[in-house]
Amino acid sequence: MAVKGVRPLYAAGFVTAFGAHSIAANLGGHTGSLLALGIVLAVYDGAEVLLKPVFGGLADRIGPRPVLLGGLVAFALASAAFVFAGDPGAVGVARFAQGAAAAAFSPAAGAMVARLTPKARQGRAFGRYGAWKGLGYALGPVLGGALITVGGFALLFTTLAGLAAAVAVWAAIAAPRLEPLPRARQTVVDLARRLTSGSFLRPTAALAAATAALATGVGFLPVQGIALGPLVTGTAVSVLAAAAAVVQPRIGRARDAGRLRDGVGMAIGLGLAAGGFVIAATVPGIVGIVLAALVIGVGVAVVTPLGFAMLAASTPPERLGQTMGSAEVGRELGDAGGPLLVGAVATVAAVSGGFVALAALLVVAAIAVAIG
Repeated sequence: MAVKGVRPLYAAGFVTAFGAHSIAANLGGHTGSLLALGIVLAVYDGAEVLLKPVFGGLADRIGPRPVLLGGLVAFALASAAFVFAGDPGAVGVARFAQGAAAAAFSPAAGAMVARLTPKARQGRAFGRYGAWKGLGYALGPVLGGALITVGGFALLFTTLAGLAAAVAVWAAIAAPRLEPLPRARQTVVDLARRLTSGSFLRPTAALAAATAALATGVGFLPVQGIALGPLVTGTAVSVLAAAAAVVQPRIGRARDAGRLRDGVGMAIGLGLAAGGFVIAATVPGIVGIVLAALVIGVGVAVVTPLGFAMLAASTPPERLGQTMGSAEVGRELGDAGGPLLVGAVATVAAVSGGFVALAALLVVAAIAVAIG
């Protein structure tokens, strides 16, 4: 049974995942050059990297609920502004504004999930939160493409504006007010000590590596299987995202029941993701692509709820926003770094070589998490 008031927070996770991927997956034919495409893809993540720690700290100072609501409203306004501007060339500006808004409501939602959920149920709660995000990743490219086909980017951004506004209203009605907690004075040294401790670095590194695996799988498995046609490659991406969405709540329940320890579980998840990329690099045809997607998706699903639950359990409640915002920066760096690594290696050793390189990095991360 879900904790009262937490469901709108799961929906907020869906908004940021769906918003980012519904646009990003359908930009290829609508930008003038590969450089322009890269810039437009990067501005959303860039805004999040810069602003998530800022808004996370703000959530600690004034309470996470107003930051959550303000971010959702800003996301709706940024999406609506693109529609009213009527200029397709403004998509980059709109994505930066959306990314800035997501930088506010994403860490605030994570902090609220942690504060509203008893520690004995946090694995389950973050499993559901991750599952809703996974659903956004899965549906974004498909529904985004359908909306653009029917009514262009204007219809997609109108839908995003309405979705964010609806979730903002839901959260305003159902999500409880959480007052800021008393905080001891924190110096820069105190902050640096906390953000360099093993209790922060281990889960953040695991989350960054898992996000790198997810982003690379979504972006490069279709490239590896391009000769098999769009139906197969689309199925592979859907299998990956669906596996991540379905498995996460079960991993969270296992964690809460004491059947799965955080460090060991995260190492297993990263090992599975590495194995998925080895499969993609070595097993030909549809079997290799779909099996790789399934194994990668399960690996990501194992890591994500454990990483967030470990962060929540090791963070003082009055610093949850700051911690979640800082950890999200690690995820964004993984989101960009994984595809960048594979793309760079692929220029000299084909996509299979890129997969092997990422698999090796994931194994190193798994060992570091296990022994850290």
